[in-house]
Order: sequence, then structure tokens, then C-alpha cells
Amino acid sequence: MSKHHHHHHDGCVRLEPEKLLRDSMERARESGLRRTKALEDVLSILIHACQPLTLADIAESEHLGSGADKATVYRLLMKLEERTLIRRLGLHDRAAYYTMILPGEHNDYLICNDCGRIEKLDISCPVQALEKQIAKKSGFKKLYHELEFFGQCPDCAQ
Repeated sequence: MSKHHHHHHDGCVRLEPEKLLRDSMERARESGLRRTKALEDVLSILIHACQPLTLADIAESEHLGSGADKATVYRLLMKLEERTLIRRLGLHDRAAYYTMILPGEHNDYLICNDCGRIEKLDISCPVQALEKQIAKKSGFKKLYHELEFFGQCPDCAQ
């Protein structure tokens, strides 16, 4: 692991992760996914992480109690992404990161083209006002957006 990937820090404690997990399992089931231990593990890992994780992060997590292999985890991630329960970030499959899409929670990200590091954009999102405007003009309901900014992180820019 390079120094860029500061994973597994317990910096974030979500409110009611168990409830989020129950709700997410319910959404998964409604979208046609079978309730499996592996599915529950993957959702739980993503919910508790509070930050985007790679396939390896998830597949190698000690919280993957189901013992699902990497291929199984990958297939689950694909299905969850198709059903918009999770969002895939990054440039391509090999370096993709996955993060939960949770009601009322929104993040935009900065992604380094060189080392693949991903961080949350921590200025208030400039697009939210625009979103309201678009909704009003277009008549679209339940608008949401996903923003990713690509560039060079300070370490790689040196």
C-alpha cells in the first residue's frame, strides 16, 4: 500500500449504521437482488467505511465474514452499481473505487490521474443551486448529480 491510500481510518461514525444497512438491504431486495450474507457484508463494509473503497479493500476486509471470493464481490459490486445502490468512482475498473449512495448524503470527489488517490471535495457543492434551477425549468423531479474532478494531487504535482 502506497502512502496515498490512507484507508481504514475510523474517522467517521455514521448515525445508525445498522438502520442504513437494513434500509440498503431492503433496497437491494426490492431491486431484485437475493439476500445473501456476501451482499450484507459488502453493504456493511461500505456503510461503515464512510469513504470510497477499492475492490481489494472490500474483498480483503476482515469483515467479509461470508468468505466470498474476489470474483463474487466484484459481481455484487457490478449489480449494486447497476441498481444505483452504490457509485463507482475513478478512471477505470482496475482502479475503481466504490461508495454507497445514501438518501440525503451527497459527496463530490477529486481524483488524481497519476496515483489514483481520491478525496472528498470539501467546499460546499456549487451545483446544488443549479440543480434547483434545472429542476424548476425542466420539470424533472428527484434530481441528483455526481461530480468527479480529475487532476494531479499535490504529491504527484511536485
